[in-house]
Amino acid sequence: MTEAAFGVQLRRSRQAAALSLRQLAIRVGYDHSYLSQVERGRRPGSAHLASLCDRELGTSPALSTAYEQTHPSTRADVAAQALAAADAGTQLVGAAPGEVQVARAPDGGKLPAGVELLEAVRHELAGSFGPGREVAEWRAVAASHAYEFATTPPAERLPALTADLQLLRASAAAGSAALAVPAAELAVLIALTLAELGKLRAAERWWRTARATADGSAERRIAGLARSWEAISGLAEQRPLPVLLDLADDALTLADQPDGVAHALAARAQVVAAQGEAVEARRAMRDLQAVAADLPGRSALSSSPFEWASYQTCAVEGRVCAGLGDTVGAYVALDQALGPCESTERALLELVVARCLVMDGDVAAGLAVAMRVLVELPDQWHTHHLYDAAGHVLAAVQGDDLGRAAVWDYRELVRRRPYDSRTLGSGSSSGWQER
Repeated sequence: MTEAAFGVQLRRSRQAAALSLRQLAIRVGYDHSYLSQVERGRRPGSAHLASLCDRELGTSPALSTAYEQTHPSTRADVAAQALAAADAGTQLVGAAPGEVQVARAPDGGKLPAGVELLEAVRHELAGSFGPGREVAEWRAVAASHAYEFATTPPAERLPALTADLQLLRASAAAGSAALAVPAAELAVLIALTLAELGKLRAAERWWRTARATADGSAERRIAGLARSWEAISGLAEQRPLPVLLDLADDALTLADQPDGVAHALAARAQVVAAQGEAVEARRAMRDLQAVAADLPGRSALSSSPFEWASYQTCAVEGRVCAGLGDTVGAYVALDQALGPCESTERALLELVVARCLVMDGDVAAGLAVAMRVLVELPDQWHTHHLYDAAGHVLAAVQGDDLGRAAVWDYRELVRRRPYDSRTLGSGSSSGWQER
């Protein structure tokens, strides 16, 4: 039986019970887009999910049996199944349509929604890793999230990441120091997602947890990558540059594989460029180009945040050159990077082009490019990082040009920030207002 076969049986059982995807999602406490992916065979689901669906659809034990036949060697879900059967621990439960999911405490009471749920999971991560089991499975789960990262909008990505991290924690309680690696990878992806959604205080806490969890593993690779991504994201989060430089330098010290070295050098080059240190930035760039030349030529959509895509070297060079005021160098590098780019990464790089145009005095053209990016990119892909790049375009406008009507129009567009009122997993408005 294939994963798709389990999804087909789930869909048939749901339809037989006359429930929509959203209705079932509310009952079992999973995001409806995640359930849709399971039904279409794009995600494997879990024994925990199968057990909950059996309960809500009155099919017990048909779906659980189907899942076990599909995944005969999956044992990491056993702890989660026992947890669900006993109503113990913290698990996701349904919310009304358009609301953020909340957590259910062992006594049946509700824990606060949004950040509080993430905090409950985060606090239970630290120090919970012992002797290992099912490490390969959890590494595959983390890798699946990483490969889907660039193609899944942030608000839809977070519920599935959180749910899987809860299940991993249930395994880790019995478990393995090696499980700290996929746990750290999931924590990095959550921190990046929270930063994209503009939840900067929550993101900073998750960065600390990602580092601590990675440091508890036996792999220097993930410890270095966690710091590299924190330094890179920290630029958009507007964290102190000396702190970010320390993170980049620590990442370079920890990196023991070429991909990790490339990410650390990319972080260092961008941070020192932001500090205005041209010599150090160009030295880091040369080192990055030397390392990246020997890396596999992965495309943007076939790589994860923990690998090095071929376009990234030119993308970093374009950002570094723009930061140093070298618009000619930026244009050349960005032109090479834009070819293979898709979606939000392309939009981010086009905003760097727009910034360079404004710096060169072509304010009208620069604002036109930036406005087109913000208008044409679907709202679900608008992120804090996108608006940080858009803000750099506006900051490049100087003197009498600030009085242009186009500048006022662009400023109003930048103020829009649709992610500020986005519900996690649904795209509608939410009461989660933490920054």
